This record gives sequence, C-alpha cells and structure tokens, in this order.
Amino acid sequence: MTAQLFSKAVLDWYEQYGRKNLPWQQQISPYRVWVSEIMLQQTQVTTVIPYFERFMQRFPDVFSLSTAKQDEVLHLWTGLGYYARGRNLHACAKTIVNEYNGLFPHSVEQLSELPGIGRSTAAAIASISMGIHAPILDGNVKRVLTRCFAVPGWPGDGQVQKRLWSLAEELTPNHSSRQYTQAMMDLGATLCTRSKPACGICPLQPQCLGLKTGNPTQFPNSKPKKAKPEKHTILIMISNPAGEYFLQQRPQQGIWGGLWSFPEGTDRQAARLMVQRLLPGTEALEQELPPFRHTFSHYHLHIQPVVFRLQRHLATVQETDNPNHCWYNPVSPDNIGLAAPVKMLLQQQSTEEYP
Repeated sequence: MTAQLFSKAVLDWYEQYGRKNLPWQQQISPYRVWVSEIMLQQTQVTTVIPYFERFMQRFPDVFSLSTAKQDEVLHLWTGLGYYARGRNLHACAKTIVNEYNGLFPHSVEQLSELPGIGRSTAAAIASISMGIHAPILDGNVKRVLTRCFAVPGWPGDGQVQKRLWSLAEELTPNHSSRQYTQAMMDLGATLCTRSKPACGICPLQPQCLGLKTGNPTQFPNSKPKKAKPEKHTILIMISNPAGEYFLQQRPQQGIWGGLWSFPEGTDRQAARLMVQRLLPGTEALEQELPPFRHTFSHYHLHIQPVVFRLQRHLATVQETDNPNHCWYNPVSPDNIGLAAPVKMLLQQQSTEEYP
C-alpha cells in the first residue's frame, strides 16, 4: 500500500464516518486544541468532554488561564488524574503570555519547547489549528500503525518509536492536515480499539498485516510487566465541630503535587502524634473508615482513613499562620484542587453528616 493510497483511505473514511462534533472541534483555535490534547492524554473522550467544557467556561483563553491561581486550575482538574498535566498547562499559559504575547508559536519545534508539550502534542496543535504539515504519534495512532504494518515490540521502546515516527512521516499527506490528523486519532479511538477492533468496517482492513496474522490485537505488543510495589498510608481526617476538615497542600513535585490532601501517618500512633502536633491541646474521638486501594501508574497505595473528630476547636499558630493549611467545608467547598481519594472521602462524609 502506497502512502497516497493509505492517506486517501483514511481521509475518505473520515469524511463519511469521522467525529466532527466534539467540543474542541468547534471554534477551533490553538488554545482549545492544546487544552483538549493535554486532557486527552491517557484519558478517554467521554471522560474529558465535561472537564473541557467547564474549563473553557472558566478559562476561555490563554490570558484568563495565565492569571488564574494554581488552586483554581487544579480544582477544575480534580478527577482527571495525572495532575502534572494541569500544573504544566498553567505554567505553559504563563509562558505563552509572557514570552509570546499570548500567541502560540507557529512551529512544531517551538511548541515542543513549551512546558508539558511533547512532539506529538505539538504536531496535533500545529496541524489541527494551524494547518501545518506535521505527523502525530499519540496512543491511538501508534495502535493503528503497529497493527496495519505488524510492527513488533512495545511502542515505548526507543527503536520501535523511531520506526513508528518514520511511518507517520511517510504516510502523512502534504494536504488536508487537520482532517488527516483527526482521522487517524478517530480511527484508533473508534475502530482500531485495544480489544475487539472493528476490522470488518476498517478502511485499512484489506492491507492490514496485523489482521492477516489472525490476531490483530497482539499489536501493539504489551509493555514488559513489572510487579507494582505495594505501599501503605493512613489518611488523617481531622474534623472540627463545624464539620470542616483539616487539609494540607502537598509539595509541587511528587504524587498529587500541588493538591490539597489530609495529613498522613505511617501507623495509628504516628497519626495521633500528628494530630497533637498540628492541634495541641485538643481531644478527638477516633473513627476508622473502610480501607481501600488507590492505584498509580507505578505503584499501589493501600489507604486506611481514620477520622479524628475534635470535641472542641482551638485556633493555633500552626493552622492560622501557614498558607499551606486550611479548614475545608465539604458542604460549601472552596475552589481548590483535591486528590481524587480525598475528594471521594469528603463527599462520603458530607453525605453521611448532612443527608
């Protein structure tokens, strides 16, 4: 199959069957495409749509995003996961405003130098919003190419990626850049899916080498498996008589970077000492909540939540003078970014306390 025949088959399919009514496909601009591409990294379209719409309503352009507080950005990101994306999005907006007067640079190379924007995301912004000829290689496109050309190996491997970039460059036409980019992403998202691909109606079906093997889902090859480490923590849920919960803002780097969370302890005794250190002189009733497991990309975290209900509330230096501490009311919440397990626990407690 020649590159010309490949791109024609993909474009003809997209013209008839491709998705054209997604929110970020309306009023196309570099800003809207950029936000959608960052949100769509490792996240499904159906999950992203409501987040994107809320984000656009609050931050309609790069200027409004650049002047926002990080807490507000992460608040709107809560639940999407991979929070470094939200922090990088905020930092990138500041860079675009401060260094480019609010205008996105018109080259893949310059876009790739911005915080949180890699080669494929830069190419997607350039091709979709600017009409620039720029091959992309996101997860969906990798799947289409590895199957169609039966490329062996895990796509995260350097040599395999090099081969896939070579294919992407060879196959991307010099015309219809926006449509081809959208078409390749759509093809992977709707037909050439991870499991149960719709090979019978795929425009590349006659030439697909993966299909000819009789087992197209063997491509792409899976990442070599490693057992994920198991870690344990106690989340210390301190509540005062007003129904508020004590939260701390986490460091910018690391898990849940920049988000607000409960203090943590290694065991019950350490948790009790933490309560006394943060709020000396207080008395609290302990209540153990059901434990659960939260999985990150590189380890499992076993969480044991313990509620410490203060019998009286004492203002202390530790809580009033530290901008990284706050009392959070789940009934009338502040616009701050919460780690997903923290948000879940607060919602559970709010429902139980205020039916």
